[in-house]
Amino acid sequence: MTYEFVFDERLGIELPRLHEDWAALTEAERAALLHDWEQIRGRIPDRIMQLERTIIQKQNQLNTEDDFPRSCRLNTEIAEIASCITDLHLWFRADQDVSVKGHY
Repeated sequence: MTYEFVFDERLGIELPRLHEDWAALTEAERAALLHDWEQIRGRIPDRIMQLERTIIQKQNQLNTEDDFPRSCRLNTEIAEIASCITDLHLWFRADQDVSVKGHY
């Protein structure tokens, strides 16, 4: 196998992992990889919306939280989720060839 898709727990999607250089892949392998990636890539907007809903829930909790340490934890959780959203946007917007070559 020249590539695989590995589930990323943090982002909640599968990401491509090449076992050979992009240039070493055949045209058929490249086409298959890009086809599979497009299927995964198409689910990224739904994943982003799910994470945004989680942020809204945590912000609502933060608005009524009186315990300072708990407020700090909520802020940290919100920042981490926002970071995931940023990374998902990068994966979604990256050109197909560039995203696969540039990350692996």
